Amino acid sequence: MQRLAMDLRMLSRELSLYLEHQVRVGFFGSGVGLSLILGFSVAYACYYLSSIAKKPQLVTGGESFSRFLQDHCPVVTETYYPTVWCWESRGQTLLRPFITSKPPVQYRNELIKTADGGQISLDWFDNDNSTRYMDASTRPTILLLPGLTGTSKESYILHMIHLSEELGYRCVVFNNRGVAGENLLTPRTYCCANTEDLETVIHHVHSLYPSAPFLAAGVSMGGMLLLNYLGKIGSKTPLMAAATFSVGWNTFACSDSLEKPLNWLLFNYYLTTCLQSSVNKHRHMFVKQVDMDHVMKAKSIREFDKRFTSVMFGYRTIDDYYTDASPSRRLTSVGIPVLCLNSVDDVFSPSHAIPIETAKQNPNVALVLTSYGGHIGFLEGIWPRQSTYMDRVFKQFVQAMVEHGHELS
Repeated sequence: MQRLAMDLRMLSRELSLYLEHQVRVGFFGSGVGLSLILGFSVAYACYYLSSIAKKPQLVTGGESFSRFLQDHCPVVTETYYPTVWCWESRGQTLLRPFITSKPPVQYRNELIKTADGGQISLDWFDNDNSTRYMDASTRPTILLLPGLTGTSKESYILHMIHLSEELGYRCVVFNNRGVAGENLLTPRTYCCANTEDLETVIHHVHSLYPSAPFLAAGVSMGGMLLLNYLGKIGSKTPLMAAATFSVGWNTFACSDSLEKPLNWLLFNYYLTTCLQSSVNKHRHMFVKQVDMDHVMKAKSIREFDKRFTSVMFGYRTIDDYYTDASPSRRLTSVGIPVLCLNSVDDVFSPSHAIPIETAKQNPNVALVLTSYGGHIGFLEGIWPRQSTYMDRVFKQFVQAMVEHGHELS
């Protein structure tokens, strides 16, 4: 209660100072106006601190992993304070791309060949100026996997690279086929169920730096792909640990949620047009496999997946594809430490589909579940431009695994 009162006083003071600068001085000239504003501020602060600001739920399958996180990644046990004027799920999701900064990153691009004759675009941040890991052969390497139509230019990827730079690490971004401006050499794109391209990338990166600690972090669909890979391969991976953020655990539940009228209007239709745009640029490559005119008339992600993705990867039905794409069914087979951050108010990944009981069966898995945060939002602070809760979880976890991961072995 003493901590609550202190937080209340601090928040009330911040709100009143903010309002004094934003509202006309004439209004505050009257004691009544000032009393009303301060009264509202205190009432809102009480509601915020009692109902919005909460500690995340930490779910682990083993006591050792839980203790490890509490000791070396304490952010997962601390109260998360969502941005006071924007804590609702859709608001956090929509605002994050516009309000968060985009730190400048100079990439080195590499195109690698695949077994089927295609190519994958990798964007490297070598961090050759690292003073903590001056030997490139042993410099920790973080493989980053963006979301559905994301690339190395996404703000959340740039933030992860900036934080990795502070730690002295090297990063490499895995851009899915055909989305980062490279030519598509074969009639094949990507999906979160097929892990062949990711396996190729992991093998390639590890072959370049076999002595370097190697970790991965996936966001949204990138996290789904990463978990499906880990679930298939178990412990036989060169990765020492992984983190995922805002993963869709059950593809059927994700689609159902995104097809609700408001969510369809705000997110689903836009993402569908992005998917259509990404494949339409390579339209000539697909005309023998799919009816592109039919694909371009899709009005939802599910329709796009039924007409394009499931056909592209040889699934008999859309249900077969969605079953195979859901990471929750493979979670018990993950063989390395994995931290998964989700918000229970994420409309992309509804809370009832988060595999809490399944996670408890695997000592390598930790779920960190916040009450608010939206989809890849996790905004915090009065003006959340430089850092998010997700950023802090990422930084603390990768540092903990690089520096103290041996404690889990």
